[in-house]
Amino acid sequence: MRMKLVWLFGIVVLAFVGLGIRITVINASQGKQYSKQVLSQSQQKYDSRVIPFKRGDITDRNGVVLATSEKVYKVILDCKVVNTKEEYVEPTIKALVDVLGLDEETIRERLEDKTTKSSQYQILQSNVSINQKKAFEDYTDVSSDEAKETLTKEEIAERSNVKGVWFEEDYRRVYPLNSTASHLVGFTYTGDTADWGIEGYYSSTLNGVNGRQFGYYNSDDDVEQTIIDPVNGNSVQSTIDLNIQQVVEKYIDKFMTGMANGPRGEQGAANVGVVVANPKNGEILAMATDNPYDLNNPRDLTPYYSDEEIKQMKDKDDGTMLEALYGIWQNYCISDAFEPGSTVKPLTIGAALDADVVQPTDTFVCDGYQKFGDTMIRCSIYPRAHGTETLSDLIKHSCNDGLMQIGALLGPEEFLKYQKIFNFGSTTGIDLPGEATGILHSEENLSSGSTELASASFGQGYTCTMIQEIAAICSAINGGYYYQPHVVSKIMNEDGDVIKDIQPVVTKQTVSSDVSALIRQYMGAVMESDGTGATAKVDGYSMGGKTGTAQKYPREDKKYLVSFIGFAPLDDPQVVVYVVVDEPNAESQADSLYAQYLYKGIMTEILPYLNIFQDEEVTDKTNAKMSYLEELINQKVESTGQSDSADDTATAAPPEDDSETTLNNKQESDGITDEEAAIQSGN
Repeated sequence: MRMKLVWLFGIVVLAFVGLGIRITVINASQGKQYSKQVLSQSQQKYDSRVIPFKRGDITDRNGVVLATSEKVYKVILDCKVVNTKEEYVEPTIKALVDVLGLDEETIRERLEDKTTKSSQYQILQSNVSINQKKAFEDYTDVSSDEAKETLTKEEIAERSNVKGVWFEEDYRRVYPLNSTASHLVGFTYTGDTADWGIEGYYSSTLNGVNGRQFGYYNSDDDVEQTIIDPVNGNSVQSTIDLNIQQVVEKYIDKFMTGMANGPRGEQGAANVGVVVANPKNGEILAMATDNPYDLNNPRDLTPYYSDEEIKQMKDKDDGTMLEALYGIWQNYCISDAFEPGSTVKPLTIGAALDADVVQPTDTFVCDGYQKFGDTMIRCSIYPRAHGTETLSDLIKHSCNDGLMQIGALLGPEEFLKYQKIFNFGSTTGIDLPGEATGILHSEENLSSGSTELASASFGQGYTCTMIQEIAAICSAINGGYYYQPHVVSKIMNEDGDVIKDIQPVVTKQTVSSDVSALIRQYMGAVMESDGTGATAKVDGYSMGGKTGTAQKYPREDKKYLVSFIGFAPLDDPQVVVYVVVDEPNAESQADSLYAQYLYKGIMTEILPYLNIFQDEEVTDKTNAKMSYLEELINQKVESTGQSDSADDTATAAPPEDDSETTLNNKQESDGITDEEAAIQSGN
């Protein structure tokens, strides 16, 4: 028995000695190779790998998420590890194909090609969900009780040979509401680059800093790791109210659908834009156009073009498709300039009052036209005439004749001065990329007695954007304070703490508070039963407004852009809504009623939502409802004779605008943030 124990002990000792010698030989000859393999199989690159940051969220004013980043994964293949043993190849390929649905040919090519077969980092697939990752991990986990019970020995052996596959964390930008507020929110080209909307303007704020994970050998030849954690991006809370935004988009869609397939083609209008703002602080509560696009699939042209048209764009390969996409992505409310028409008449009268060239008691005689040499510019009701009109009457009846007289009293220098005071010809500084400026006549062109000055007095002959118009009107009715319009109110870190509260910015005083009160009063008259804006009145609420019917250039085409801007309540404006309908699909386009109905539908819903209470008696409950909207669209709006168009080919043409709208904020490259740049440009 003693001899047997001695022999057994000797054999064990010899076995340990042999094992020690073998380990020493392997460590000396192949130790680094196996260490690298361990690092790779533990989902870490040997040299280093990026740990991506999470881009911040975009929310509406109530915290509803409009844009966020969800964690996804990249499938990484370590070809060198897979190729170390032949028995690793087929099981690994089978697992990738069966579980993740990857292309077998692509995998084999990576494993066999001489340029990649020794690579330790080949990206096979991006945007793999956490469920797919878990399914792959469950497939390769042969140590679980479930695997032992359900798999055969051959299957366990096969799955044990799946090597060299790991998952790298990444983030994918997602938009839970798809196309809602698409032009405001914008989208990212990749996870962290963007040009459009809030995504583009606040891109540097939303982005964070990537982390790093390093794997290396120390002086003792031991594997060590160093991890630098990523810094996640900040989130932004917008001023947008999702409920108001959805109301606006609903009525735009209803209008476009109802007016479709009319005498001028398939589309309900060439363009429709709506902006809702708080006149007390410059906050934009909603902004929408008629062509929303899916933020999760922004390059999808199928809703706008036929398959044949898309194919032709691809075949041309001359930038036509990109131009089409830009047309979809561009925000009409800030990027398109147009002749505003009569919605600027309150501003012209406000300028004349503020400059003291007219008095509230002054009257003007409208005989239906004004002559400038051989050129006649007509009033809206020519060949009839308004007769003697007060300032309130000029706005109420939208009298072009009276406005031309006021423009002449202001003169070129003062008129142009107040155009610039109201910020026409300059960007408003709104925190969105791609804002246009419009273009004004020079003082020389606006010489006294010119058709240019006469036309400009009632909103023809120069161009502006929707955001310029609504910002100017807000200043004219809120006491004279020009607030820089903005769409973001707070910037928060990843813990939800507010790190920057964006306060309203008053950049100038446009008119005095007394003049502002008069403008409110005059715009209130527009909503009376014999005013041009009577149809837009929401029963039970005091409100002011102004119609607009601008004849587009070239005048002989008889195409019109109609609009309406209004606010409530009359004495203390809480909300302003501006509606533009460009070329409504009707035989006769020159009628602001198209815009008035959109305005009324929107206001009918958002006033109660904003807790703005009725301050007048409800006299017509039917009119307070929205059934009339469908009737109106069905009738395609018959002319009422209340048009406020100049309707004369002699009206001055707008000056040429050869400027290019850029998306990038150049000031940011000089170390100034987008937000600061907006404030500077607003001043």
